[in-house]
Amino acid sequence: MEDAPSKPLWDKISAYKTMAWEAYKSKPISYWVLLLLSSGAMLIAFPASSLLSRLYYSNGGKSKWIISWVAVAGWPLIVLMLVPTYFICGTFPTPLNLKLILAYVGLGFLSAADNLMYAYAYAYLPASTASLLASTSLIFSALFGYLLVKNKINASAINAIVIITAAMAMIALDSDSDRYGNITDKQYILGFVWDIFGSALHGLIFALSELVFVKLLGRRSFHVVLEQQVMVSLFAFFFTTTGVIVSGDFQGMQSEARTFKGGKSSYILVLIWSVITFQLGVLGATAVLFLSSTVLAGVLNAIRVPLTSIAAVILLKDPMSGFKILSLIVTFWGFGCYIYGSYPVSKEPS
Repeated sequence: MEDAPSKPLWDKISAYKTMAWEAYKSKPISYWVLLLLSSGAMLIAFPASSLLSRLYYSNGGKSKWIISWVAVAGWPLIVLMLVPTYFICGTFPTPLNLKLILAYVGLGFLSAADNLMYAYAYAYLPASTASLLASTSLIFSALFGYLLVKNKINASAINAIVIITAAMAMIALDSDSDRYGNITDKQYILGFVWDIFGSALHGLIFALSELVFVKLLGRRSFHVVLEQQVMVSLFAFFFTTTGVIVSGDFQGMQSEARTFKGGKSSYILVLIWSVITFQLGVLGATAVLFLSSTVLAGVLNAIRVPLTSIAAVILLKDPMSGFKILSLIVTFWGFGCYIYGSYPVSKEPS
């Protein structure tokens, strides 16, 4: 009698195993290799990019524009991946029209602004805190997706929004133990606010990108996804480069490199690896979205948050208070609620 209640659980586990096996058999091995590589890129490159941004500031870097610039300077890497797809798939570049160009220009400008907001966040906040706050982009993606693309918001999504918001409030309440000694109250608040604004803008960009696919492109193939990423990154690069030139931060790189901890070579390596890791993360996320779904991307993003926070504590000696640990657990739980609610409910056979 005691074993009876556990039987449905084992039935569900067996059903999931069968479903996973059927899904595995339905795709060629090359698909799973590409999905594995893409997922690995997300889980390794994005946390590495976040840590490098914080390392730049902790070792003497000061420019917000430079960190914004390295986030888009690697756009030619996406071109190198895009061009072969035309030959392999036998396709042609998507024709550009005025509406599509304006959409790419608008998304490029928003991406440039988003990168600048995140640069302020990493300048004033520990990498673990900035990563946790950036997880609120899930909330804004759901809200803007509902408003602009008419995506559905179910009870699990609402529950996730409330939970993640509560987790962010925990960090705000514990700001005294979560701040570097050289950061003032005003700078910490600015970093906190810009991180939330950047996450909101990131959610808006995600929804607008989906809207471009639905309204202007009318299709979603791998090379079209890469084309959009190239064009948006190109315009973001143009806007950010203009900002770096106008601010005079390009000219200040020489003096910044001389005073950088570890010297000029360390300064150059941090910037180069920042360029590479950010673009690898973007490519990985793009491939996961195309090959699988936004749900898997959400799962990987949920895993990325604790990975970044733990790595920041170990490698950068980030402060990790009890409140932040609790916030990390609650955030992860919120992601779980959202992901669980995003899976379609299959009907039991009668």
